[in-house]
Amino acid sequence: MTEPSGETAPEAVEPADRPGTAEEPGTDAEPGADEKPGTAEEAGPTEESDMDEKPEAGREPGSDEKPEASEEPGSDEKPEAGEQPGGEPGAGEQPGGEPGAGEQAEAAEGAAAPGVSEAQAELAAQRELRARIEARKAEKSGPVTSGAKLSGTAADLLAAVRAVEGGAASGGTFYEAPEPAPRRPAPEAAPATTVRPPAPERTSAPAPGATAAVREVLAKGGAPEALAGQVAAALGENAAAALSEDPWQLLAVSGVRPEQADGFARALLGAACGPADPRRTVALTVWLLERAALQGHTALEIQAVRAGLAGHGVPDPEQAVETAVSEGAVLVFQEEETAEPEPDDDTESAEEPARPAAEEPAAPVLLGLDRYALAEESLADGLARLVKTATAQPWEGSELERAAGAHGLVLHTGGEASRAEPVALAAAARERGLRTLVAVHADGGRRALAAAGTEAVTVAALLSGAAGPGRDEEGALALDLLVVLDAPQLDVETGALLVESLPDGCRLVLSGDPEVLGAPGAGRVFADVLAARVCPRIASRVPDPGPLGELVSGIGVGELNQVEAPGKEVVIVPVRDAGEAVHRTVQLVADSVPRAIGVPPEQTQVVTVGHGGSAGTRALNAALKQRLNPGPGRFGGYDPGDRVAYAPAPGRTVTGTVLSADAEGLRLRCGDDELLVPREAVESSLRHGWALTAHQAAGARWPAVVVVLPGDAAGGLSRPWVYTAFGRAERHLSVVHGVDQALARAVAEGVAPERTTRLRPLLEALLAADEE
Repeated sequence: MTEPSGETAPEAVEPADRPGTAEEPGTDAEPGADEKPGTAEEAGPTEESDMDEKPEAGREPGSDEKPEASEEPGSDEKPEAGEQPGGEPGAGEQPGGEPGAGEQAEAAEGAAAPGVSEAQAELAAQRELRARIEARKAEKSGPVTSGAKLSGTAADLLAAVRAVEGGAASGGTFYEAPEPAPRRPAPEAAPATTVRPPAPERTSAPAPGATAAVREVLAKGGAPEALAGQVAAALGENAAAALSEDPWQLLAVSGVRPEQADGFARALLGAACGPADPRRTVALTVWLLERAALQGHTALEIQAVRAGLAGHGVPDPEQAVETAVSEGAVLVFQEEETAEPEPDDDTESAEEPARPAAEEPAAPVLLGLDRYALAEESLADGLARLVKTATAQPWEGSELERAAGAHGLVLHTGGEASRAEPVALAAAARERGLRTLVAVHADGGRRALAAAGTEAVTVAALLSGAAGPGRDEEGALALDLLVVLDAPQLDVETGALLVESLPDGCRLVLSGDPEVLGAPGAGRVFADVLAARVCPRIASRVPDPGPLGELVSGIGVGELNQVEAPGKEVVIVPVRDAGEAVHRTVQLVADSVPRAIGVPPEQTQVVTVGHGGSAGTRALNAALKQRLNPGPGRFGGYDPGDRVAYAPAPGRTVTGTVLSADAEGLRLRCGDDELLVPREAVESSLRHGWALTAHQAAGARWPAVVVVLPGDAAGGLSRPWVYTAFGRAERHLSVVHGVDQALARAVAEGVAPERTTRLRPLLEALLAADEE
């Protein structure tokens, strides 16, 4: 029904810019022949050169001269532009990852409920329990004027949101998280890393009777009966009754669009429903916030929600928002502004007099879902707890070591080479007798550290209990220091669970590159903590080496520099259209890179902008499978030997290879582990993995990377995207370049959209005064 979760905030792809032109290829060449090494910009025209000639420099991408093109073996036969694989899930998704109408039609026909692991179910149950226990209403000292038809809690909530909008009150006054309960210190002795077998993944399947009842309701409303399993899983045991009473609850199923829910409601309710139906407006409000979470937001400004409701035909968006708040479907916030430091007298400009306090703009009113509100507040409280309970110690060593000894929370920033610094900190801490652990985002990063002699675990494995230290009776990890690499990939819910698991007095070091793409889930934990300035921030001075390091470092500051690449570390392959981009990508992976660079196809990763489009992951994976591992796709479109990308949970992608299939599902080899993908989860959580998006590839690196930039991908480019994609390469980077000047513009101007979150003001309110 939907795409496997591995990318959350894909940029929308605008209409294709005119791709750069190229001369008709005429020779068989490897990278470095007439593909232009030594620059990340599109090569200008040159006369044909031999492999021994030095790469030419100084040409801007998309220059008026025609770039010289090269030909790989078999270039006389080009795949048609827009070719799509027939058996991959979600074939209707639009470029950039946005589901389209075709995907929704497919979704309505045969999606199965995704698998949920035992650990994930337990964590979800814990969050639900906390949500029920924690107070969510304000103590009001006097009578509250409310709507004529509302009373009690509903009237209080409605009055509260009106007060916030009018500036008479702050949203924080009626939604406050309680102080965290004190934790006992962790046990004195525990192994640094205890690897356990992964918990068996079990599908949280609804009862057969509940599914059958939902199927009847769906059939009555003209909806595909195949959605019954997902509806029952989303709405619970009484799903059939809930759906009959409120047909717009169908929007709780991932991939269902408002127009589809409207048609279902009309079929069930007839004239009894309309655009202003409160059930519809509440469901749409929640749906808009869920969609925003897919783009990384944990909340939205109230005006944006009202505009979204108006765009879906709601006649009174303001009343619709008030109804959603009064019913408790969404929460309203207005953070108090923290005081800015007063400027020095000698630096204050006479031309810009200070604005009177009455003219200072109020903080925007935000709407959010309780799951993200709870996560952000829990994360802020947990970080504040670590800061306040750590005992300062005079550690000798590097700047990072001294900061970690003196503080409970430390941030470390830098590129790929700088990862050695927090790893060295962890080693020094172990020598001091501290229980220390290094955690990474992707399993590929764990394997890379293991090859260098450093033991590490993934954050997902640590939280699930598959790896890491034991826990005490209160659930805290037996750790004195946790070092988290790839910290920008932490979403707010994962960050909250991680910090909640640390005992009082534990030190936390978050390390990562702030220039990479943000977390695949909602929130921007690392960026918010950096911006809050409530703990030491250590910036690494270790540069990334070689031509690739020079190229990526320049991109980070907005410059697409020409670099010298004597070893063919960087190669530009100009193409004219998406069909040629697919053709040349296959030749690079299968022939040119192995022959000229010495990297086999299984160690070469293709990265592109989105899943859809004529040169998205679907089209590229279909072409690469046909060349590298042809087969009939006997097991749900897959054959033994296929490279795959598996999403066991939203926002987490694991790459591997298909081993076999049986009645239980597909068996994969992922690094050193074997995984079973249940047969009912294959369609929703698995795709071929020769080509990934940059979000899916973040946190991992490969010896060789081929970045594909077809003309229709220009609208999806940004500086963080280019920085992340180019930075996945260790030894060699080929850029299949068809976006003309869009690449240079994206690097110079393409800043990724800001995410609306609440973590920064929450942290500032808790810790800014203490930091002073």
